[in-house]
Amino acid sequence: MNEKRAPRREPDPPPQQQQQRRSEMRVRPTGPIVPSANVSGHALMCVIAIMSFLACLTLGGVSMVRATAQSWQSQISREITIQIKPDDNLDMERALVDARDLALTFNGTTGGTIIDRAATARLLEPWLGGGLDLNELPVPRLVVVTIDENNPPDFTAMRNALTEIIPQAFLDDHRTWVDRLVAMASTTTMIGTGVLVLVFSAMVLTVVFATRGALSGNRHIVEVLHFVGAEAGFVAAEFQKHFLRISLKGAGAGGFLAALSFALASFWQSQTLATPETDQATALFGTFAIGYTGYLGIFAIIVVIALLTTLTARLTVMRTIYEIDLIRSDPGRTDSFQG
Repeated sequence: MNEKRAPRREPDPPPQQQQQRRSEMRVRPTGPIVPSANVSGHALMCVIAIMSFLACLTLGGVSMVRATAQSWQSQISREITIQIKPDDNLDMERALVDARDLALTFNGTTGGTIIDRAATARLLEPWLGGGLDLNELPVPRLVVVTIDENNPPDFTAMRNALTEIIPQAFLDDHRTWVDRLVAMASTTTMIGTGVLVLVFSAMVLTVVFATRGALSGNRHIVEVLHFVGAEAGFVAAEFQKHFLRISLKGAGAGGFLAALSFALASFWQSQTLATPETDQATALFGTFAIGYTGYLGIFAIIVVIALLTTLTARLTVMRTIYEIDLIRSDPGRTDSFQG
């Protein structure tokens, strides 16, 4: 009788071969659905960075000019000047004290300062040179009176009282200068705001068309994803993630360079105080610091650019998928969409 033999069991492979077989059977990590090599977006990133830099510079400039104009207006509105002309029969020092004391009797005045001879000479030095002898020149003397902006005194009554006591005194309430300064500040702010609107509009159009141009060259990726069954929302989400990263890098770089420019300008101004160039620039433009509101504006511009780019990418992808579906339903529309 033939005996049944048990099936021959092959020996287990060595551990090294088992490890090699397991490594071959592992699933490779999946790559991004939107390949970065195909949709690099370097040109779009550069465009976004440039437009973000210009928009942030314009916003900071408008904020700086507005703050400077308000500072000028506030400084002029807080003070009035009493000018006393010299006269042979007038005791100038006594007249200055009387004018100051009279002005302080009116409600709405908070303080008074007599401009002494040395300060008067320093005021005239840029025009008449140094070493002035005020006793030889008929130079008027000044009294600066500080007032309450919210509750100013009665300028007409003060002017009449000064004229009765000191005929050589003249009260200047700076209302003419304040009106002109308000008009100039309003005009400057309107011009700056108009420039900001133009720059921002150009930035919006540039970002929109650059994003659409970058997507138009990668229409085949959208078509492949759509043909294999990916939903429109999924495809749009993948593209908008990609363009969100690009826009954040570009807008962040532009905003950072703009903020760095203002910070360096402010640092240079603080390090070169009491020089003719810095004093002139400060008198015309004020300080180059834009404050926390300016930096918040720069951050807001970065966020707006990122959202705008992402929204444009999503709408473009959705429109592309819609066109693909129309072409599949009616191939005769191909020429119209390609045109």
